[in-house]
Amino acid sequence: MTTRPIEIIGGGLAGLSLGLALRRAGVRVTILEAGVYPRHRVCGEFITGLEAKTVTRLGVAPFLADALHHREVAWFLRDGAKPVRVQRLPSPALGLSRYALDARLAAAFVAAGGDLRTHTRATDLAPNPGRILATGRRRGHSPWLGLKIHARDFALARDLELHLGDHAYVGLARVGDDTVNICGLFRRRELCAKGANLLLGYLQAAALGALATRLTAAELDPASFCAVAAISFDSRVPPADRVLVGDACAMIPPFTGNGMAMAFQSAEVALDPVLAFARGATSWTETCDTIHRALRRRFRVRLASADLLHPFLLQPPRQRWLGALTRARLLPLRPLYAALH
Repeated sequence: MTTRPIEIIGGGLAGLSLGLALRRAGVRVTILEAGVYPRHRVCGEFITGLEAKTVTRLGVAPFLADALHHREVAWFLRDGAKPVRVQRLPSPALGLSRYALDARLAAAFVAAGGDLRTHTRATDLAPNPGRILATGRRRGHSPWLGLKIHARDFALARDLELHLGDHAYVGLARVGDDTVNICGLFRRRELCAKGANLLLGYLQAAALGALATRLTAAELDPASFCAVAAISFDSRVPPADRVLVGDACAMIPPFTGNGMAMAFQSAEVALDPVLAFARGATSWTETCDTIHRALRRRFRVRLASADLLHPFLLQPPRQRWLGALTRARLLPLRPLYAALH
């Protein structure tokens, strides 16, 4: 059966998983990716809220099979030595390095007959029938900076740790037998340092010195260090005259651990409408409209909830209220988790 070709700009989780599912359905797919595989990304590297039906529909189960299962989160407030609360997750979070996951998806896409063009930065992003944007976060002015590094021989208090600092928070998750991912969101400051020393400096400046001290005793992997600036977050899926998936559609604050799940979920939402277009059953205008409405329905509540809660994790006065409610067991963690996922 002859199909219309599909072009996906961006080869992250959303672009690769959508491209792979389309290719397995017999659609001609080209993915343009500015980078190369494997590579490290600023990412929490744990997945919460990913439903089995999404994994099955996209056919990505084999690529997640060796992910670690995390069940408890320890919450720390500033330089506190002990967690203010340990949260039991309703379902296990998956811990897996993006360095491995992206490379697996890319190799599978090529093996399925997809055309993957790395080191290729698209310059034409105009709306075009069959063109899907999976270009990552939308650029804009923002005071936030993301930093990430891997550490070895590093003991965690629980499967996951979340540390709240002065206009910053940091998540720690095990992504391998001897590897822990440390990823933080920080308000930008004037610090003269590079690599791991930059992360350590930001931890000290954000009143997270106890965590910085723990990290100095660990073996940090300099090759895994990466940074991303001007991070902004979305409270809604924007109107669109094109198909947007992954962070290009909407970027949720990283404390939720839901960003990777949303990438896969947006690919799942787009899959059937794009298949219908590729097979000539619908127009591209209809396809864009169908996907946009479905994405808004799926992500509306969690984006709005995260937007409301996010300031309480970043601002010290609000953190104190959050800590007091948490210690008194008055914070409804399960309903909040449900709203955010």
